[in-house]
Amino acid sequence: MTAPLTIIGSGMAGLGLVRQVRALQPERPITLITADGGEDYSKPLLSTGFAKRLPPERLAARDALEVAETLRVVMRTHTRVDGIDPVARTLAIGAERLPYGELVLATGAVPEPPFAIPEAVADRVHTINDLDDYRTFHGALAALGRPARVAIVGIGLVGCEFANDLAAGGHRVELVAPEAAPLPRLLPEPLGRALGEAFVEAGIRLHTGRLVQELAAIGSRVGLALDDGTALEADLVLVATGLRPRSQLAAAVGVAVGPAGIHTDRHLATSVPGIHALGDVACVDGLNAMYVQPLQAGAKALARTLAGTSTPVSYGPWPVLVKTPLLPVVSLPPTSPPDRWRIEGEGRDLSALAEDQDGRLIGFALTGACVRRKVELARAAPPLLG
Repeated sequence: MTAPLTIIGSGMAGLGLVRQVRALQPERPITLITADGGEDYSKPLLSTGFAKRLPPERLAARDALEVAETLRVVMRTHTRVDGIDPVARTLAIGAERLPYGELVLATGAVPEPPFAIPEAVADRVHTINDLDDYRTFHGALAALGRPARVAIVGIGLVGCEFANDLAAGGHRVELVAPEAAPLPRLLPEPLGRALGEAFVEAGIRLHTGRLVQELAAIGSRVGLALDDGTALEADLVLVATGLRPRSQLAAAVGVAVGPAGIHTDRHLATSVPGIHALGDVACVDGLNAMYVQPLQAGAKALARTLAGTSTPVSYGPWPVLVKTPLLPVVSLPPTSPPDRWRIEGEGRDLSALAEDQDGRLIGFALTGACVRRKVELARAAPPLLG
């Protein structure tokens, strides 16, 4: 008899796994536990909704009831798991003890603000990591009844995509970060500066090389004190300073974890029998790739393993397409520091090739018209996880 499957998390990883399992095991009992509303939506769309003026309900393809009926799962929404007993194979949910057969942790990652948020401005300082967050921020913008002045702290992928999206939606955007140029983990600095120039031309104000020292209430606005003495004011603050894998539940029962998430092997198995991890929370063979394609590959491989066909996951050379229409950006960041970046092109149409000491291509970054090279270069690049 096939062991019942329990999945904690209903994001792209959790729901993606359910779909893959259903294709192989139509009748397997599956319970999906989620701390949010359980809607089926595409997380990448969160950073495209404000330009299109999409209300939260337009981003959800199905509500939790439709998900449960379509995928034939027991869906438990707004439910938090307090603990795992891997010996008894039960989950603690308050006073309840829920048995599981096989357990998959797809708990994702959570934003981690780098500074204290005073209670006086807490309702005006936001992160957007799921549909509930989008709903809250969308409501805060709507309540103003006018274009907002939004300060975004962080110039990585999330910060840059929301800056572009909010500016296109008619809002005034200020970007603050300690790095010298946008997308420091994806682009060498000359290409990051090109994106920054496109932002400035569109009316986005950049405060690079700056740290936020303090937030304070200034009437109905939020005041931001920067470390160079600059004082900014914003209606709303959006913190986009990176994500921390939600691995506390696993760590509490002795599952091996680290700063990059729950440690798994190529079969997505953790150090504790019967428990697997998938998606943004999983550090697979030393690599946590928080992008859609690795997540989808993991779901497909894990479904086969859970169905009885042991299948290791592999990641191809999959470029990241950044949603910044002001300047198209594609990046395949190298998994280890390159010996050099070879930069070609002119203006904002730039190609940067990451090479090792033998001149081999190990990654690339492209902006503007050069993004058309992504297929050609991806074919020549090594896989993220071969």
